[in-house]
Amino acid sequence: MTGKELDRSVHHQLRTLSKENAEGVAQHLVMVAALLEVDDFVGAEAHAETAVRRAGRVPATREALGLVAYRKGEWARALSEFRTARRLSGSSHMLPLMVDCERGLGRPERALELATSPEARTLTVEERVELAIVISGIRRDMGQLDAARLALEIPQLKSTGRKPWTTRLAYAYAETLLAVGREEDARTWFARAADTDTELETDAAERLAELDGVILTDLLEGEEDDLDGDDEREQGAGGREERQDGDR
Repeated sequence: MTGKELDRSVHHQLRTLSKENAEGVAQHLVMVAALLEVDDFVGAEAHAETAVRRAGRVPATREALGLVAYRKGEWARALSEFRTARRLSGSSHMLPLMVDCERGLGRPERALELATSPEARTLTVEERVELAIVISGIRRDMGQLDAARLALEIPQLKSTGRKPWTTRLAYAYAETLLAVGREEDARTWFARAADTDTELETDAAERLAELDGVILTDLLEGEEDDLDGDDEREQGAGGREERQDGDR
């Protein structure tokens, strides 16, 4: 990890630091992203906190710590870090996650108010799609199923190409259709999600199989236990041979 893997915009933020400190902070930020990829929250948090200690006025470090807290389900801490990052940078690109934090804190009305704030109009297409998915989830939490469906019926839902949001949007729409009782339509959208989910970021294939009445069996289930049992039996046999040699 050299730190050069970061986006150019982050390197631009680090220009306010000394060269040595900028290189060190960049390496910590790269490690945060890498460890989050493998769900190592302890390691990611350690690197994020170090980055904040070394460059707490750099928005990217606060975002990194906020992302770790978000992945851990620490909604209040994540929201605080995202707010700090927004104040430092003037950018609202983390707004979808901020709305989801409000949702996690059990404040749906405040979440929806934030989602419809003027800042939401400054988001990119991908960020607006993420926001729509969060809003739909909030509406479902509130029992407003038709509103949850309508929140996802945005122009991007009709896109035929593969975009960064294609799988997640199709999956969320499928879940919402299933919630309103449109099982056949839900199946169609789970199938679309499964077809585009090359990174296996959802369980669309499993949900599709459930709707088709297919029971998936893990062929490796129990194999590890069997191997452990074989090892124990081999060790036991070896022990018996040693005891027999001693007897002789």
